Amino acid sequence: MFFEYYINMKKILILLLSISIISCSKNDEVVTEPMSVFDIIATSSNYTFLTYALQKTDLSVVLDGPERYTLYAPSNMVFQSFLTSNGFSSIDDVPTALLKKVLLNHVMEGIVEYRDFETGYYNTALISELSNAPMSMHIEQVNMRVTLNGESRITNGNFRASNGIIHTINRVIPLPSIVTFVSIDSNLKNLLAAVTRNDLKTDFVSILSSDSNTSPAPFTVFAPTDQAFIDLLTELGVQSLSDIDEPTLSSTLTYHVVGEKNALSTDLSDNLQLNTLGGPVTANVTGGASITDGNNRVSNIIAVDIQTTNGVIHVIDKVILPN
Repeated sequence: MFFEYYINMKKILILLLSISIISCSKNDEVVTEPMSVFDIIATSSNYTFLTYALQKTDLSVVLDGPERYTLYAPSNMVFQSFLTSNGFSSIDDVPTALLKKVLLNHVMEGIVEYRDFETGYYNTALISELSNAPMSMHIEQVNMRVTLNGESRITNGNFRASNGIIHTINRVIPLPSIVTFVSIDSNLKNLLAAVTRNDLKTDFVSILSSDSNTSPAPFTVFAPTDQAFIDLLTELGVQSLSDIDEPTLSSTLTYHVVGEKNALSTDLSDNLQLNTLGGPVTANVTGGASITDGNNRVSNIIAVDIQTTNGVIHVIDKVILPN
């Protein structure tokens, strides 16, 4: 196959270069050509699956070019595990469009060294079909242990290339849904507790896991912080989420979800009515983006455009209440 020929030629060239270096005298000045991100992957026996996948999707050209990238690289064993768990017998069985999405979800523009990772959201090179905005990745760094989208962990970092940097990972990074980020964001634990409360008659987790092509997806979700829920308890005069009756909690949660709309922050404007699953709320942007509910309570939007496969999340500092 072509990719095997390409890899073998790369290895031969590197061997010849090594021999030429050894044969030079001590006084000779030897200049070696630094290897690109793709070259490093292509010349390693640990990444033959990844090499073939990058070539099949034409991303090999991108990672061999002048732009700088950070690549999260699954080894052959990790890639095989991904194929098996998704019912594919080989890379050729994966639809090319899907394979390209998965790979782009492992690439970021620019160089991020291991020591520079901080907990938060980062943009990947995957562009959302819902918004033409970059797909988000949640990165958690705890005691220099870095986890990507809640499942994949960096096991070896900082393999430097001429046009970027490579980090080895122990699992293919999953494409995130709304539920993915609500489940793993440490600032949204109370929201997670609310939507998963076992007495709710509405299955919010199933709804927010809907494929982007399935109504009522895609979604725009206004996600209250943990502090917003603490403030709500004080406002309602109760001690915990379990003290809020089921009809009130269910109704409240519906006011945080706009169906069939992936509204980025740039789509918001003053006095813009948004029809949530519970009823209308009003967006404003003058003086800072915010949402006003039917009780004239204002929730400030403090983080925007967290893009997922089935919608977008904006973080707010106050829980929206029904009329």
